[in-house]
Amino acid sequence: MLDNAQHHGVQLTESFAMTPTASLSGLYFAHPDSRYFAVGRLKADQVQDYARRLGITPTEVARMMPSLVPGSV
Repeated sequence: MLDNAQHHGVQLTESFAMTPTASLSGLYFAHPDSRYFAVGRLKADQVQDYARRLGITPTEVARMMPSLVPGSV
């Protein structure tokens, strides 16, 4: 049995909620026929559209997501 309280500081409440509240858990399933996708860099038109919808400049978008915007790093 894993002793998460001792090793990680994660505990369960009486209603089985995890504390601290920032704790995460999940169920992960795999299948040989599963297909996954990767998130690539945004194209210039996507950056401009997103900036327009947020009411900010494309430069500000690049600052928010430098790893996704080409030329921003």
